[in-house]
Amino acid sequence: MSITIGDIMTKNNVFLAPMSGVTDEPFRQAAHHAGAGLVVSEMVASEELVHQRKDMVRRAKGAKKITPFVIQLAGHEAHWMTEGAKVAKDLGADIIDINMGCPARQVTGGLSGSALMRNLDHALTLIEATIAAVQIPVTLKMRLGWDDKTQNAPELAKRAEAAGIALITVHGRTRCQFYTGKADWKAIRAVREQIKIPLIANGDCNSVEDARTMMTLSGADGVMIGRAAYGRPWWPGFIAEGLKPGTGQVEPNLAKTTDIILNQQQETLQLYGSELGNKTFRKHLGWTILRLFKRGYFDEAKLIQLRGSLLSETNNSKVSTSIADLFHLCAQHESLAA
Repeated sequence: MSITIGDIMTKNNVFLAPMSGVTDEPFRQAAHHAGAGLVVSEMVASEELVHQRKDMVRRAKGAKKITPFVIQLAGHEAHWMTEGAKVAKDLGADIIDINMGCPARQVTGGLSGSALMRNLDHALTLIEATIAAVQIPVTLKMRLGWDDKTQNAPELAKRAEAAGIALITVHGRTRCQFYTGKADWKAIRAVREQIKIPLIANGDCNSVEDARTMMTLSGADGVMIGRAAYGRPWWPGFIAEGLKPGTGQVEPNLAKTTDIILNQQQETLQLYGSELGNKTFRKHLGWTILRLFKRGYFDEAKLIQLRGSLLSETNNSKVSTSIADLFHLCAQHESLAA
């Protein structure tokens, strides 16, 4: 099932969530090529993007390599959202997503992210400014509300649709929950009842069955995968394929997984440089190793040994060789178990 966003149609209805420090260009490329219906950049601060701050420009990379190309903007002033949207468009964005869901204190403390749900009139000025600035679809990501007493997502969604927002994503937690407890998929249905534009449900979707249940309870048209994609950027595409065969991709075998991880490593080194790229890739490799352990390819002692050696190695060639050796080890285990 595809999703229509303005004049853009996605290849399926399973998206990769924007995650700071995770969904950089190499990770998004990997997810995109592995069948995700849409991938969204890390949150980009609009004012800092306009001022060409190096890390924000780097977060906004991926044009021509990823289609459609989505940049997520954050901010709390209409002027900077306007100017940031123009820069994002010039950088090749096909869609701009507005962040009104990030719960991080450094973001909400600056009156951005989910803090905007405490003042819907002000939130609307940012939405209107962004839409007026560019002739491409603008989407919105939010939470259920600031806290349990102010679950105002339905009102914000209704007003956002009237302003011209093309799609809305709702994470089924309030800001004050951060990532604790369980996302309330059923609560998202109140948003569905207020809007006609596409709705995407987000929060704790880990499997094909989760995705089915999530859409049934929320009434959403699709789902967004976040932490479940750690260490396996192919997961959104895998879930899409499970929901409707032919729209995503099957889970890669060990040989294909090796290629995906090694390519991600090389793209990361190219984007960040040798030293920073090595440090940046460690968390992704750490998650991949943990996924392999949970699948039973090696025991806990081996897990500790692998994490200790691979995640401290500073020679990138040795890291590449060790990754290949690791998957060869897993293939041997798989062969013996057959």
